[in-house]
Amino acid sequence: MVEQIVSLQKKFSLHAWAYFEMCKPKVVLMLLITAFVGMQLTPNLSQDTSINRLSIMFIALIGIGFAASAAAIINHLVDVNIDSKMVRTHKRPMVVGSVNSNVAKLLATVLAFTSMTLLIVYVNALTALLTFAGLIGYAFIYSLYLKHTTPQNIVIGGLSGALPPLLGWTAMTNEITLNGIVLLAIIFFWTPAHFWALAIDRIEDYKKAKVPMLPVVKGIPYTKNCVIVYTLLTILVSYIPVITGMSGYIYSMFTAGLSAWFLYSAVKLKFFPNSSSAIKCFYVSIYYLLGLFMALLVDHYWFIFIR
Repeated sequence: MVEQIVSLQKKFSLHAWAYFEMCKPKVVLMLLITAFVGMQLTPNLSQDTSINRLSIMFIALIGIGFAASAAAIINHLVDVNIDSKMVRTHKRPMVVGSVNSNVAKLLATVLAFTSMTLLIVYVNALTALLTFAGLIGYAFIYSLYLKHTTPQNIVIGGLSGALPPLLGWTAMTNEITLNGIVLLAIIFFWTPAHFWALAIDRIEDYKKAKVPMLPVVKGIPYTKNCVIVYTLLTILVSYIPVITGMSGYIYSMFTAGLSAWFLYSAVKLKFFPNSSSAIKCFYVSIYYLLGLFMALLVDHYWFIFIR
């Protein structure tokens, strides 16, 4: 009897973990970090520690996280045939059959419905609308259409992934302003360079799965040029917070170092490549974005502290 209970517990744990994995927790965590920073940069939030404001922030993060998780689950469901052909994704839960598709659909529906309810009731309708647009954009427009029809899929579809810092901003302000759009723009221009570096490294996977990623359609040399172009655009956009007065010299110094590192990895990928250059550029891009948003946060609170 004890052995049967232990066996059931193990099976439950494995299934629960599989459904959790479908939510892409690492990706969602990164989205929530950028949303959190967007919240912190809004005017007067640092001086307002009221329970109401803190609760709105907490509920907004849950709502945004639930919506992102729902979109990730739908992406797993619609991409199962593609995932089964790629080394990077062939062990995903839907591919190996460790989850039930109907249960996954129900989970995605519950997460999406809960997200919208929390955001509409406790945050504001604007944030709920933008969050819903991001969910539809990634789960359906990108996953079902753009990914299969155009090599510019990640450029157009990247708008959904760029929304979280703006969502954080609107959750606290209930309005779309220039600074909120700037935060969105940083991630929007960063996404192609980030994802195309990965696509170069996994080009054989995408060929096998017949996904028209840029290196498959236009070739690796062309894609490397695009990585450099979008890296430069990202760096330029990343200095706009300084121009608008949202950030100061601490952010500028961090950004200079991070930008040099990011650009170096892109240039190395183009002119001095080796077998690991593409995947290294991919990881550098992740550290760049996280470092950039942490620099925004440090700069913001440093200047508040010294006032």
